[in-house]
Amino acid sequence: MKKKVLTVISLLALMSLLSGCMMGQGSTLEAMFGKPQNNESSAVINSGSNGKTVTISQEEYDRLSKFSELADLYDAAEYYFYKEPDGNKMMEYAAKGLLAGLEDPYTFYYNPEEFEQMWKDDEGKYVGIGVMILANNKTGICTISRVFKGSPAEEAGVMRGDILYRVGEDLFVTSENLTEAVNIMRGEPGTTVDVTFLRNEEEITFNIRREQVNVNQVESTMLTENIGYIALYEFAGVADQEFKNEFSDLVEKGAKSLIIDLRDNTGGWVDQAVRIGDLFLDAGDLCYLVYRDGTEDHVYKTTDGKTDIELTIIVNEMSASASEILTAALKERAGATVVGTNSFGKGIVQNVLYIGKEGAGFQITIAEYLTPLGNHVHEIGIAPDVNIERPEGDNGTYNFADLEKDVQLKKALEIAAEKLK
Repeated sequence: MKKKVLTVISLLALMSLLSGCMMGQGSTLEAMFGKPQNNESSAVINSGSNGKTVTISQEEYDRLSKFSELADLYDAAEYYFYKEPDGNKMMEYAAKGLLAGLEDPYTFYYNPEEFEQMWKDDEGKYVGIGVMILANNKTGICTISRVFKGSPAEEAGVMRGDILYRVGEDLFVTSENLTEAVNIMRGEPGTTVDVTFLRNEEEITFNIRREQVNVNQVESTMLTENIGYIALYEFAGVADQEFKNEFSDLVEKGAKSLIIDLRDNTGGWVDQAVRIGDLFLDAGDLCYLVYRDGTEDHVYKTTDGKTDIELTIIVNEMSASASEILTAALKERAGATVVGTNSFGKGIVQNVLYIGKEGAGFQITIAEYLTPLGNHVHEIGIAPDVNIERPEGDNGTYNFADLEKDVQLKKALEIAAEKLK
């Protein structure tokens, strides 16, 4: 999950230190700083031939000194490398590596192009083939979790549950190179790309046209005369408004009970989860944050004005983050019954921030979230009230709201009907 925070953080001071270093014995930072004597509380930066000096605190000197080795590596590359080095690329990878040192898979750096693409993806509009892909980092397998309505992929015959096997002639797709595969499948409208899938262990290759894809994040229907069904695929774009519109439509059609399908929904903006939760909850916490110093932040709150309707929620092992926040809140505060399998277990939140002046950014984990009743979710997940696994061999290649093949939805419908008795 990400929380939009438009905060600009400048690293110009550090960048100028690194770019101004010269090769020489010892740390380049030591050459630039006057080393404090006798535990003095300040240090002097010698700025050059103009005779100006800058005095900084001992604490700031010690902090900047940590980058001495990095500066030396930068200088060494400029001096020794057999080709002309790309200093900007080196600094980009230094930034990526710095955050990678936190050993948190949800904290990372975006270069300007990646950051711009991230915001475009969030808007739900892009040129491509029109699929959503789930990557399993343990097995490396990348599975089609959704084929967008009216997309080139749907027209070609791609199905939910297909395994993305190869893009082009020689890129065999794994979770590690999925980004490269996605970049190849995107491109200019009207051009084509060969994409190979595995379906029932057989290879199927489609030549798919790239076109503008508009992603709908919500889909709904009435399953019976009084039970509505909404599938929410991601908390992105304007998913909260889409959800509200679809829910209102179902209520107008007579829905007294609602099934919310969050399977394979890996999360997104927590603010959207708050606004969706607001439809079903009175004033209170949707969740609350706990920071590393133990302080709590009860910022994610719903307001008065809930709609009284019976709720059933379907989750699976890929329901994560904002999906788990919404599920836990509706279970604990609205009496929702949870059906399916244990959820993913991502109980931490990230901020997304701008950095520098070139359009780069990063996201960083800032806190753990707890459910309204104070339960932990991270690396635990949410256990369903009614556990039901998909049958062996069921890879999910069925249509939306398929009550014949989708056993988890079928069970949810039985529970929703029972709630109305």
